[in-house]
Amino acid sequence: MKDLIEACGIFIYPLGLCSIIALYIALERLIALRPGKVIPTMIQNDIIEKNSLPPGEADSVAGRILLFHQQRHPDADQIKAFGKMQVLGMERGMFLLDVVISAAPLLGLLGTVTGLVRVFSRVSADTGVPEPQAFVTGVSLALSTTVLGLAIAIPAMVFNSYLNRRIELLAARLNVLVERIVTIDEKTNGKSRI
Repeated sequence: MKDLIEACGIFIYPLGLCSIIALYIALERLIALRPGKVIPTMIQNDIIEKNSLPPGEADSVAGRILLFHQQRHPDADQIKAFGKMQVLGMERGMFLLDVVISAAPLLGLLGTVTGLVRVFSRVSADTGVPEPQAFVTGVSLALSTTVLGLAIAIPAMVFNSYLNRRIELLAARLNVLVERIVTIDEKTNGKSRI
């Protein structure tokens, strides 16, 4: 591993940054998107099964929607808009994974081209063969940066797909809860449906 990192030369810094960003975003979103942090079972049961609105708390997405409802007494459109805003908050930082997925292989490709330029810039005019040391370091740079770029981008792509799917699922569940909140509110307050 040490040889691989050393062979990347200066490209190890942007590739290392890409790997740190991807790891941080993936772990942070995995923790933030736990079902209990988005829609706690107690809140879901109260709204869906008991047709009652529990008190809102700011420690979950569903709790923040309930808190907004209790503090502001919004109409149906306002609470739906607030729910959509909360879903957008669940996507926080996901664009960085998209950047890493695109940038890491391109950095690897740039390292490949740089390595090949090193090889061909040291071709002897007399023999038409590159210098052995330039050949070894150039090919090593080319292969190492390609491997690292792909090794960073592939897991980032897997996490990106998984997290986007999780966000879609949780957003659908939140939409159902928001609709139930609107329905319960209308029944409780005798409002006409908008």
